[in-house]
Amino acid sequence: MADRSGLFAGDDPFVIAQSWLSSAEDSEPNDPNAIALATVDSDGLPNVRMVLLKEIEADAFVFYTNYGSTKARELDGAGKGAFVLHWKSLRRQVRVRGLVSRVEGPQADAYYQSRSLKSRLGAWASDQSQPLSSRAALMAKVAKITAEKGMHPERPPFWGGFRIVPLEIEFWADGAFRLHDRFRWVRKSVAHDWEVTRLNP
Repeated sequence: MADRSGLFAGDDPFVIAQSWLSSAEDSEPNDPNAIALATVDSDGLPNVRMVLLKEIEADAFVFYTNYGSTKARELDGAGKGAFVLHWKSLRRQVRVRGLVSRVEGPQADAYYQSRSLKSRLGAWASDQSQPLSSRAALMAKVAKITAEKGMHPERPPFWGGFRIVPLEIEFWADGAFRLHDRFRWVRKSVAHDWEVTRLNP
């Protein structure tokens, strides 16, 4: 293992990531859990967008979306994804690349029910990534869904989570004169141990 201390100390990259995220929650003005999620389509053309990371598990990172969205279709198709967490306030970032699977059942139900009512109804109303004639049409659909589903809508069958189990995690912290600190954790498969290497800035 590379010689690490301070911000980079520890034998578990998920604990380090959670620690960094907790620090960002105290300093970042908006959405400290925002990630730039990268996918690739069937032609190999990459795609990237911002989504909210909702959980750091013992061995994975979890976020939620509409399964009909472009991102979901590309994640399902490739079975792989990548993202970066970047915090300007801390001058740090975490990069992740790994294998993707869906999060459904009780775990997805519990997260869905934790959302605000308007967000839960919005999940039903939005055909995410599909053409929309006008905002008025969307709001009319929200009103219709509200009348149909009431105050306790169940999780839509087309909405749930994705879990990214990393094969690579890189922790980056800003350094003076652009001499940054970078440590890359890599494993050949989820069954292998991590190898940690310090990288040039």
